[in-house]
This record gives sequence, structure tokens and C-alpha cells, in this order.
Amino acid sequence: MRWLGALVLIAALTPAGGARGREGLLLITATAGYRHDSIPAAVAAVEQLAAPLGLAVRRVDGPAPLATLDLAGVRLVVLAQSTGDFLAPAAREALQAFVEAGGGLVGIHAAADAHHAWAGWGRLLGTWFRSHPPGLQRTIVRFAPELPGLASLGGGRSWEVTDEIYDFRDNPRGRVQVIATVDESTYEGGRMGADHPIAWCFPLGAGRSWYTGLGHRAELFAEPTFREHLRRGLAWAAGRGAHC
Repeated sequence: MRWLGALVLIAALTPAGGARGREGLLLITATAGYRHDSIPAAVAAVEQLAAPLGLAVRRVDGPAPLATLDLAGVRLVVLAQSTGDFLAPAAREALQAFVEAGGGLVGIHAAADAHHAWAGWGRLLGTWFRSHPPGLQRTIVRFAPELPGLASLGGGRSWEVTDEIYDFRDNPRGRVQVIATVDESTYEGGRMGADHPIAWCFPLGAGRSWYTGLGHRAELFAEPTFREHLRRGLAWAAGRGAHC
């Protein structure tokens, strides 16, 4: 069975001491669909934010679909704008087994626009991208006030941002811890209603998954609030932060 083979592969690659002993960050930018111009900015930001967390970045950028994933020594996998069916079946199974065995996963923006026919992708990221209004929209992001330690992100106050605002296949609230929402009354074309999550986190097996729908614009990766949002996600998913 392919899934059993993937589990055996993960067990073989996991160092003694389990997931907490891993120090690598595998940054995947491979695409089999739309390719974002912001990928270089996302790569630079992840590299800069990972260093203080003690994570060494290794990047994989195709060709897609990636047949396998080398997860030796990896603590965290980051999907920076990976789209379409960018993972072959064996790589998909290895990624899912990695997270469920204690690894971390971070998805940025277009990572939700992938593997639409594979139910496991919704399990890994929380849901899928459905659509977005045309162009860039200026909206208000509100960070969940009940999450501890969000003072540097506004902690329930408003943050104005211009980006491509995703609608999702369904509302993941109830399956995930919502980190931030967007206010559809502040822009045109939103289709999710009064409760529109844009970022969330959740445990998956023994591992952790964190996703933000923001990040279409390259300029956003230099914006202090967004960088702190992303830094916090990387730290939490890697087991180096108490709160997402």
C-alpha cells in the first residue's frame, strides 16, 4: 500500500527524539498552476524569518509534479504559493504522513489553490480556495482577540491591507482556530458573508498546520504586520511558539 510505504519512509527519515529534534525547513515553491510574481519575496521573507528560529531553509522548486519529498531532518514544510497538482501521489502521502507524525506545515496564499480533487489537501490546509474578486482590494483584517500574545498584530483591532482576497470552498471555523477575518463590507465581491476567515491554525495528528490567505502582493512580505503574522505562524508550526 502506498500510504504504508509513506509512513515507513517518514519513520526512516525521522531522527531519534522525534519531530522536536528536526531543524530543517523545506520551502516548496513548485507550481502546476498559476505562478505568482510574489514567490521571490515570499522566499526572502521565509529565509529571513526562519533564521532566528534556528531553522535552515532548503528550497524545492520543481519540476512539478514533485515525485518525492526529501524530508530527512525536516521540522517544517512551507508551501509558498504552490498551486495545482504540484505533488505526485507518493509525495502527497509522504507530506500527510509527515504532518500527522509530528511535523509542521505552513501554507501561504495560493497554497489553498492546489489538489482540488484530493480530499487530503483539505485535511492538510483546512479548506480550498474557491475564487476571488477581480484585482486587488483594500480591506480590514481583524485578528482574533481571544488568541494570546497578538498585541503586535493589533489583537482584535483593525489592520487595513491591500491584497487579493480569497473566498474559500467553505468556512473552516469549527475545524480550525481562526486567527484573522476580513470585513466584506469594506470591499467589493466577497462571497463568504459576515464571517470570512482569512487565516487559521489547527493540530493535525501529532503535527500542526497554519495557513494565511494573504500574500498575493510581493510588497506585503515587507510589511511589518504581515511579517509578524508570518513569523508567528512559522514559529508555532515548528513548535517554537506557544500560540499561532
